[in-house]
Amino acid sequence: MKLITCLLLVCSLLSAPVVLAAQSTDESNANIGYITDDLFIYMHAGPGSHYRLVGSINAGDEISLTGKTENDYTEIIDTKERTAWVESKYVSVEPGLRQVIASLNAQLAVQSEDYQQASSQLTDNNQLITSLQSREAELSSQIENLNKQLDTLRGQLDNQDLEIKKEYFFNGAIVLVVGLILGIVLPRISVKKRSSMDNWK
Repeated sequence: MKLITCLLLVCSLLSAPVVLAAQSTDESNANIGYITDDLFIYMHAGPGSHYRLVGSINAGDEISLTGKTENDYTEIIDTKERTAWVESKYVSVEPGLRQVIASLNAQLAVQSEDYQQASSQLTDNNQLITSLQSREAELSSQIENLNKQLDTLRGQLDNQDLEIKKEYFFNGAIVLVVGLILGIVLPRISVKKRSSMDNWK
């Protein structure tokens, strides 16, 4: 899957020569070059095959260009800081396929890591949402039970108020009856006492 993606991206890059040409003329990359996609080539001490060999350089390696060219040879500085000459046909200002694929693989690795992090974060968030939803359901159940208890207590309080009012009413009625009885009986007792006293006289 990654290889197919890389090849598609390479094709899209190769189909945009205008963009690559603009990049090759950028001043910041003016001294950067690449070895084309042969296995490796030899480097010479001077601009020609008759000069002694000073080593070899691998295909796709990034090099620095000194700007000197002679006899179809170009002077370069490799990553080991060696100054040498190679045939100009092996020098390009554009990255080779290996360089492009390596760069794309690096980008895919970064994107894959970002995707894994985002996926992990999404999983954590989903777990948190599930936990919060469960907590919300629990709290809703507790609130419902508390409301039921509150309704029960209100009913009990209303009944207590009614009982207290009934008790006050009965107590008041008893006091009234007792008062009436005393109001009727006491005058008669007073009258009888006076009559008895009059008889003694």
